Amino acid sequence: MKNQYSDYHDELVLILDFGSQYTQLIARKVRELGVYCEIYPHNMEMDTIRSMKPKGIILSGGPSSINQENAPICDRAVFDLGVPVLGICYGLQLIAKFFGGKVEKAPKREFGKAHVYIETKDRFLDGIKDGDVVWMSHSDKVLTMPRGFVALARSDNSPYAAIRNKKGDIYGVQFHPEVHHTPKGNRILKNFLYKTCKLKGLFSPRSFVELATEKIRQEAGNEKVICALSGGVDSSVVAALIHRAIGDNLRCVFVNNGVLRKNEAEEVIAAYRDILHLNLKYVDAEDTFLNALRGVKDPERKRKIIGRIFIRIFEEEARTNGSARHLAQGTLYPDVIESVSSKGPSATIKSHHNVGGLPKRMKMTLIEPLRELFKDEVRVVGRELGVPKNIVARQPFPGPGLAIRIIGDVTRERLEVLKEADSIVRQEIEHNPSFKHIWQSFAILIPVKTVGVMGDERTYANVIAVRVVESEDAMTADWARLPYPTLDTVARRIINEVPGVNRVVYDISSKPPSTIEWE
Repeated sequence: MKNQYSDYHDELVLILDFGSQYTQLIARKVRELGVYCEIYPHNMEMDTIRSMKPKGIILSGGPSSINQENAPICDRAVFDLGVPVLGICYGLQLIAKFFGGKVEKAPKREFGKAHVYIETKDRFLDGIKDGDVVWMSHSDKVLTMPRGFVALARSDNSPYAAIRNKKGDIYGVQFHPEVHHTPKGNRILKNFLYKTCKLKGLFSPRSFVELATEKIRQEAGNEKVICALSGGVDSSVVAALIHRAIGDNLRCVFVNNGVLRKNEAEEVIAAYRDILHLNLKYVDAEDTFLNALRGVKDPERKRKIIGRIFIRIFEEEARTNGSARHLAQGTLYPDVIESVSSKGPSATIKSHHNVGGLPKRMKMTLIEPLRELFKDEVRVVGRELGVPKNIVARQPFPGPGLAIRIIGDVTRERLEVLKEADSIVRQEIEHNPSFKHIWQSFAILIPVKTVGVMGDERTYANVIAVRVVESEDAMTADWARLPYPTLDTVARRIINEVPGVNRVVYDISSKPPSTIEWE
């Protein structure tokens, strides 16, 4: 008999990815509404889809035109499964094309805020009123209604902004309900999940913990697991989760790679041993990492070098700990999406040391229970597991550490400069209760020097860039509009207190088009 916590897997919603930058937001919104979902490529085999027995399918948006040669499409049999389907943007156009509608390039591209007007009353649009704001992002639009469908809503530039078939189990919207720019988007998604798919909403942090714990037990069996700890939220939650599942068979290893923040090694050791009471081994590998990074300027090479050395260390720890066969990591969904395009036609942005930076042949198998979660979901799971607040609330810190915040060569001298500057940023922003909403705040050392005047003498010294962003899940981010007095304090302190720095600049770029980290 299934327990109550595994039942949410029986309410699976599949998201078929056509390459939209918003696909991950669809998943996040669906889970926030209490429904478990997974993302797969648009060309997923029908036999696999049938075997998963989804209760609903969502077709994402995408950058392609449905009329172009080799346009991405899903199997037509998706619509014969007998489960509700929702097409978003490109997904709507795909539905229209499949069912005999006409899609053409719009005379005027519709991007940004638009207003919808109800054409046909339907439960799918319950709570939506004439003039409500939605977010559009498309060049093509449906010009002729597909056979057997009715129009539910229009916008000024899209006569068929929302449609459904007469049976009421296939829906499409031209706009994006998953983005926060569509204020009532959650209501629309909820209508689809609960009124069309008839789901109960069984997914929650507690149910995830129960299911993940059982899965870890199955993966690990009676074998020992090495857990790579960094001191951050992700690895801490992984450690707590795996410890819950296998107890003393978990061996945690914290590696000082030499590119940690100021005093971080001491802080991390104290937190894990004194607060979480984990079985922890500290490995000081500073010299090993810094020697390997000497003269390396390319950020991808830095990440891969760090990833390979980490694995070598963990494999050595496995040999000395009863031949452990499993390595646990705090890999998250944004790491996977930015490193590989295995979930759909998405572009590779950069490799992460714990994803694209791993060697192709490893002697241990990976256990990554958080691989399909976003950061905010991980924090909720951490609280459910009882991980201390000061750890759960920590800002994200990249596995390659300060190595990718030093643009160019990573030397001990440059590391010392950045550590001191970054410490000031943390003191003024990360530790200030007024800035709890900040996602990340840190310093970057730029490989240029500028002329300055200090004590009536000419200086030729380093430039420090300060990066502070607001975000919900790291998939998108905007630069923080910090008060001028705060910026003034940060800049003055860095210049006055960090030898070798005479200029501070503030990064005001968003993601996209930039990434949060500089490398």
